[in-house]
Amino acid sequence: MRIGQHRRSIRLPNHDYREAGSYFLTLCTDQRLCLFGEIFDGEMSLSDYGRIAAAEWVTATKMRSEICLDTWVVMPNHIHGIVAIAQADNHAQQAVQPKATGVATRAPRSISTFVSGFKAAVTKRINAVRQAPGTPVWQRNYYDHIIRNEADLARIRNYIETNPLRWCEDQLHPNNPSKW
Repeated sequence: MRIGQHRRSIRLPNHDYREAGSYFLTLCTDQRLCLFGEIFDGEMSLSDYGRIAAAEWVTATKMRSEICLDTWVVMPNHIHGIVAIAQADNHAQQAVQPKATGVATRAPRSISTFVSGFKAAVTKRINAVRQAPGTPVWQRNYYDHIIRNEADLARIRNYIETNPLRWCEDQLHPNNPSKW
């Protein structure tokens, strides 16, 4: 990317990602490297790095009272999870608007703030273990889907729960061509 060139956001335009609701997230490792473990007979076996990712996924919600976890799974090169943002006090929500500084900012209590904090914590811990400071662990962005109703929620929960069983056909499997 050239200096001054901006990446197009893949977030839904005009959606406030601090809004109460449930979000399906997928975060992929850099270059889809299988850092987090392996699938054996449809079961995920976490590596040391995978255990770090799983622990930080839970810890990230303990540090953010507005975030609740639903179904989630760490896969060899990605993590799928449903994250819910609890309804905020309207006055508190208005008080934490990001400042317009000309620099990219993340709104407090938002999905992007949760993801950024999670990725940073995992990267710091993994790079300390492998003694490789500055080495990327994650792809730059992440996929999100705003869950709109109970049928959508049930479908996504099932997708997450059965993801290890479908690993060989998964579009994120390193042997499969990417659709992205």
